[in-house]
Amino acid sequence: MSLVRAHNIGISLDGFATGEGLSLEAPFGHAGHRLMEWFFPTATFQGATGNRERVDVDPAADPDDVFARRAWEGIGAEIMGAGKFGPPGWQDDADWTGWWGEEPPFHTPTFVLTHQPRESIEMKGGTTFHFRNAPIEEVLAEAREAADGQDVRLGGGPSSLRDYLAAGLVDHLHVAVTPIILGRGVRLWDGLEALQDGYDVESTTTPSGVTHVTFDRKQG
Repeated sequence: MSLVRAHNIGISLDGFATGEGLSLEAPFGHAGHRLMEWFFPTATFQGATGNRERVDVDPAADPDDVFARRAWEGIGAEIMGAGKFGPPGWQDDADWTGWWGEEPPFHTPTFVLTHQPRESIEMKGGTTFHFRNAPIEEVLAEAREAADGQDVRLGGGPSSLRDYLAAGLVDHLHVAVTPIILGRGVRLWDGLEALQDGYDVESTTTPSGVTHVTFDRKQG
């Protein structure tokens, strides 16, 4: 069976994976882009967005990119929460098609969890957004079928990812802990006491100051 994976989830030292006050102008709320500043310079991000400023950098020599690029390996479908797809209220805007322009970087069937589903949207580059108001287990089963043997990526935000973690459905989790204190927003870890007991956990700190922590489900 395909694995369920979450990668490049930025969190603060006090456990917030997004800030307070999300809006069209502030997708991460008061956190700004601070949780993902380690990610933007990587060759993986530059390539996904078509920005080639760092073509002279060997991705294998960039310790942050070692983690960043794993998110795109072997993925056949994605699941994301409503808050990742758009700012509060996007469900009332029939013309909203996500943050990513005409060609989103996912290139797979992508399932958006929302209480206000709409017709699917087919985008350039192979991404089709499907909007689902259903139990997370049902959405995962549909995503697995769409992935056709490849893995399913959980793209966040923190609320939907926390639901999948609480249900014991996540095989691999990668969080990037940024050394800042946000103080408010949406926490990732609430209600997940002793989560680590079911996983093999490793951590690596890189020169950017970020600590990459990976959780891989224990076998047997």
